[in-house]
Amino acid sequence: MQNKTKRLVSSLLVATLLAGSAAATTSAFDLGRVLGGVVKVGGIGYVVDRFSDQLNSFINKLMLKNNVETEYATKVVPIISFGDSGYIGAAQVIGPQSLVEQVEAVAQVEANFNDRLFRIKGLVPVDSKNPTNLSRVDGVGVSAVIDVRF
Repeated sequence: MQNKTKRLVSSLLVATLLAGSAAATTSAFDLGRVLGGVVKVGGIGYVVDRFSDQLNSFINKLMLKNNVETEYATKVVPIISFGDSGYIGAAQVIGPQSLVEQVEAVAQVEANFNDRLFRIKGLVPVDSKNPTNLSRVDGVGVSAVIDVRF
């Protein structure tokens, strides 16, 4: 699906450039950037959903191998960003089984501190993937952050 969208965007860009309109060219580049962002966000969501169990198992084995395993329940969920309103990665959450089951995502909240000397990222386990309607799941923490390379 990602290749089809890239081909569509490329075709739109070429057609617009050939038309010779500066305004249309700017619009085409904006469309390409927006569509590319949508594909990336959707792709990350798909990859996280598809590999969440395998990622969770891998992280648990990694922790066991390094003598930092846990008896608590764990689960891998997407990280959502308030600024972008999209998926930006994944995280493993940890806690009592009944609480971990309630977690649908980890919300990332970012801010700069002390004239941008520090960049703060708060990671909060939440009960929804919808950034406009979610609640924190108290008693659950984040034990690992997974970067998704695209």
